[in-house]
Amino acid sequence: MNRLLRAATFLGLLVSSVAHAEDRIGVIAPLSGPFARLGMQVVDGSTVAVNTAGKGQAISITTADDKCDAAGGEAAARQMVQANVMIVVGFLCADALEAALPILNQKGIPVISPGVRSRTLTERRAEQPYAVFRLAPSEQSEVTETGDILAQLWHSTPFAIIDDGTIFGRELASGVRARLEEKGLKPVFADTYRPGLDNQNALVGRLKRAGATQVFVGGERDDVAAIGRSAVALSYPLTIVSGEALGTVGNGSDLAAGTLMIAPRDAEKLDSARNAKNAVELAGKVPEGYVIPAYAATEIALQVLAGAQAQPGSLSELLHKNAFETALGSVQFDALGERIADTYWVQKFDGTQFVLEAK
Repeated sequence: MNRLLRAATFLGLLVSSVAHAEDRIGVIAPLSGPFARLGMQVVDGSTVAVNTAGKGQAISITTADDKCDAAGGEAAARQMVQANVMIVVGFLCADALEAALPILNQKGIPVISPGVRSRTLTERRAEQPYAVFRLAPSEQSEVTETGDILAQLWHSTPFAIIDDGTIFGRELASGVRARLEEKGLKPVFADTYRPGLDNQNALVGRLKRAGATQVFVGGERDDVAAIGRSAVALSYPLTIVSGEALGTVGNGSDLAAGTLMIAPRDAEKLDSARNAKNAVELAGKVPEGYVIPAYAATEIALQVLAGAQAQPGSLSELLHKNAFETALGSVQFDALGERIADTYWVQKFDGTQFVLEAK
């Protein structure tokens, strides 16, 4: 049965089912400390989803503050067990999730996380997968999808791959390089540059001598901006490509026009998120950050709770075998609970903002 048919079948079961009692959805997020604003985005998204997508279901929400640390995660998990929640939405911090997992798993409470991208040490050591389902793309997905996109763009173009020497930058660059080499593409230049310089004239000069007209940068946005300025100053036509770091600071006005970012689209800009965005705004909230991803995670929780009345199996089993229609589009999970989807897109900086390129 293909994905669309499975989704249609599952949604049909939801329509025919009637909640027989109040089900509780737990929402765990950092609600105090420096990440409280992000945590409230999770709560807002989940609350609006229950009030909108959950109409007709007897559903309540129980929230808990995980404080973005292990102790808070453990305490929040115990609070969920005491509240008899059926499923948990949330977690933005890996330490909190790791501490909560053994407690929730023991009680058969699955977690749908809109924020934690990497499998925790506890998960990697477990003989059987924990019931964690991630909407955010994994770090491996970033490497794989970026490499695949660049292979299409650079199949006949001399390119370079550079990094800033940090763990993140080096692993991203080396992973992308390995993916390209699997496809028979090798860089004409690869090196680690010195980050934090106001200009990168020497680096751009080396790229020019190597003949690279395209470069992938595993580094921060300020460095990408400096490389762009140096390329302009040296009158060298260089296309600069980097990852999600380009979208993390300010409005990006320091970047050279034509800079490419390979990253997921902002959730609130997706066509599938239109109804969710409207519902959030009608509720007086701003559809930013984790609001729409949390809305989508809660949509999945609502669908699986309703579907559990008509389908055999645990909630975890239903999450694995069904497809769900959400504000993020159609969602399906693999055996490890990671979302099956191509989520990375090429976006070009036009001088003021990133604009989606045709895929």
